[in-house]
Amino acid sequence: MGKIEKKHKNFLLLVPFLSSLSSLKMPLLLAISLLALSSPALSAGPGPSSAFVPKDAFLINCGADKSPPLPDGRVFKTDNQANSFLKANDDYKVSTNDAANLSSPIYANARIFIQEAKYSFHLSQPGFHWIRLHFYPIKNNVFDLQKATFSVHTDTYVLLHSFNVNNNDKPILKEYLINANQSQFSLSFIPLKNSAAFVNAIEVVQAPENLIFDTGSALFPVAEFSGLKTYGIQPVFRLNNGGPMITTSNDTLGRIWDSDEAFLTNKNLAKSASVATNAIKFPTDKQTISPLIAPQSVYASATEMGDAGVDQPNFNVSWKFDVDTSFSYLVRLHFCDIVSKGLNQLYFNVYVNGKMAIPNLDLSAITGALATPYYKDIVVNATLMTEGLTVQVGPASAEGGNGNAIVNGIEVMKLSNSVNSLDGEFGVDGRKANGSNRGTVAAVGFAMMFGAFVGLGAMVIKWHKRPQDWQKRNSFSSWLLPLHASDTSFTGSKSNMYNSSMGLGRYFPFSELQEATKNFDSKAIIGVGGFGNVYLGVIDEGTQVAVKRGNPQSEQGITEFQTEIQMLSKLRHRHLVSLIGYCDENDEMILVYEYMPNGHLRDHLYGKNMPPLSWKQRLEVCIGAARGLHYLHTGTAQGIIHRDVKTTNILLDENFTAKVSDFGLSKDAPMGQGHVSTAVKGSFGYLDPEYFRRQQLTEKSDVYSFGVVLLEALCARPAINPQLPREQVNLADWAMQWKRKGLLDKIIDPLLVGNINPESMKKFAEAAEKCLADYGVDRPSMGDVLWNLEYALQLQEAFTQGKSEDENNAAPAVPTSPTPPTPSATIAEDKDTPVATTNPGPEANNNNNNNNNSAPATSIDGHSGTAMFAQFNNLNGR
Repeated sequence: MGKIEKKHKNFLLLVPFLSSLSSLKMPLLLAISLLALSSPALSAGPGPSSAFVPKDAFLINCGADKSPPLPDGRVFKTDNQANSFLKANDDYKVSTNDAANLSSPIYANARIFIQEAKYSFHLSQPGFHWIRLHFYPIKNNVFDLQKATFSVHTDTYVLLHSFNVNNNDKPILKEYLINANQSQFSLSFIPLKNSAAFVNAIEVVQAPENLIFDTGSALFPVAEFSGLKTYGIQPVFRLNNGGPMITTSNDTLGRIWDSDEAFLTNKNLAKSASVATNAIKFPTDKQTISPLIAPQSVYASATEMGDAGVDQPNFNVSWKFDVDTSFSYLVRLHFCDIVSKGLNQLYFNVYVNGKMAIPNLDLSAITGALATPYYKDIVVNATLMTEGLTVQVGPASAEGGNGNAIVNGIEVMKLSNSVNSLDGEFGVDGRKANGSNRGTVAAVGFAMMFGAFVGLGAMVIKWHKRPQDWQKRNSFSSWLLPLHASDTSFTGSKSNMYNSSMGLGRYFPFSELQEATKNFDSKAIIGVGGFGNVYLGVIDEGTQVAVKRGNPQSEQGITEFQTEIQMLSKLRHRHLVSLIGYCDENDEMILVYEYMPNGHLRDHLYGKNMPPLSWKQRLEVCIGAARGLHYLHTGTAQGIIHRDVKTTNILLDENFTAKVSDFGLSKDAPMGQGHVSTAVKGSFGYLDPEYFRRQQLTEKSDVYSFGVVLLEALCARPAINPQLPREQVNLADWAMQWKRKGLLDKIIDPLLVGNINPESMKKFAEAAEKCLADYGVDRPSMGDVLWNLEYALQLQEAFTQGKSEDENNAAPAVPTSPTPPTPSATIAEDKDTPVATTNPGPEANNNNNNNNNSAPATSIDGHSGTAMFAQFNNLNGR
């Protein structure tokens, strides 16, 4: 019981004392009672009252002849006192003489069942109840409990299936939240054949009505999740972040909260914060949050981001949980801003399994005050649990934020599966999860066997009808098998391609997409590829989407479509284009994406009459794309190589946030080797020369392509322009020649001249040069590139701020590069022609520039982003 329950208990102890004062008058008794209630020691504390008195509280110390009170004040019934609840053919009770070394006296005794036994309880009020089962394998002469294997069922749910302590010599607590809708509730202990079941203590206690609500937030696709009350729930982890372990004595509902230190993936990147518990103020106007959700001590401590030594940290604090990946989970995250000095200073993102769970979380906007609790329920589907469960927090890019992120508490709760099991695949009635009962399985097996015989018979008949010259044929299968491998249809290849369980989001009927695109009007085409066309569509009364319609006549399109589906089913990131849904009706293969109103990056650099991007905007776009690629390379267990990185595959949303798109050529990164041997695919001008020579694809192939993208952003010209003189056709080769001469500023986009910090450009150019190394082993990782780009952005922001402050000062604080003479043909209407083609060579400008170059830039290599990134080489980017 928590502190508030203790105060309540202390007042109850006053009652016998007051009643014994029979000589006192009633007014005096009433005055003393009111005084006791109003004293500070007995006040309910801040926020709503946390006192909760359950109507049902069955506590049984199984096998015990006597049961002393526990340290938290609870009293368990002895085995004889609870005899009316039990129906069993066995009467085996065992105890240990080593009770002094146990964490609780309830583990000193146990009840053993050789045959099935059942405890039944009459519930006063239906609803959620705590079920807590305590196990400790006491050494005895009845049965070796280390080898005992058994199951535990309720009338509806499987709690344990073929459970054993697995050579554990420490007490084990299994805790559940079961929504009991009937007045009678039972627990059955079912030993395996030739084995036994046992239990040391049982708790069946009513839980508060508002502890679990029916709705939460689905992680992917992002939507409201309803029906939580229809699930059985098993709390598997409960963490007090930044604080010590909380025992049952200090929790409002007898729960245990562990410290989060053991679950941090990198303790050096996190630090603890805490305040006095009386500083926590629960809102009085919200019934959804109270000390019953979590005690004040949980919200009074937090784990926040450690000091990374940079102005804008971009790392995440991560917690990793070892869970059963065949189940879905309810993740409850507790937040309370105890680290800010004032309101509206803390903005951060929350990720679960690498996917955005809560973007730009602003606790001030939600609670309206500091030190006020808030929690969020997130449902993680089993399809997203292949690598276990991770929770991450990192700073958001919201204006005015302090680059921090916090979590006060984490609860991880397993949800029952389709057959109401919380352990294993079979339900109480023998049905199998995501399948049927054993009889149906047998019928399906018989049907498959019958089909195999039919197929074998068809092949025998075909053999007897073989042509006389069959030995001269190219292959046995060319005439024996009914279908040749190359004759598969578009529909046939589609059938195995994807289904509703692959994480593809909403299903769209074909008629709805016809209406959304005005029957795929050619005027609505916004993109064309090997797969077919991309149309602008409008759904749900105004939401614009991009509709990618596969071309059934294109073999390339089918392959790319398959690849894109496989990739999108396991990817979700802020800097990757999001999939909204799909359609697989008839022969159609259609994917529906979020619409990116600002098109692709290339349109904003050259080729179209669009407002130019500032240098800061270009840096931010490149940083966003780098984050997306870094996630591809490191965000999944195996990693993914994009294989077609270019400016037309970097799309911009309404806020110019960059998102990488088009995964039709993507490949899973190799496991246990350095490359994938595959045919060369990609776009000329962006192809990794090593990949082209050796046909060996690596993650560094994406890095090379991204280096070309960086040069496009700097020089505003195509990667390949065959209309130019031979030495200028390839942007990478041409730009690196000028870089080696130290004259790269002569070929940059003239719109940037005078507005770009030389130090920022230098760091940016260094990143591009490293990306374009001839050999992959000499190129940086995308994480290194990301840090260098963010450092270049910091340099540019410092330059811009200094320039703004000193714009009336004749001597600028930061030396700027000289502006080269601009010939009349430099700014051409046709931006496909690079400006440098009409500029005089460096020799012609030497006389003009010598005086201006007298203040060379100082070296900043010692503070490079690469050096900083080395401190955090175990991190995945956001």
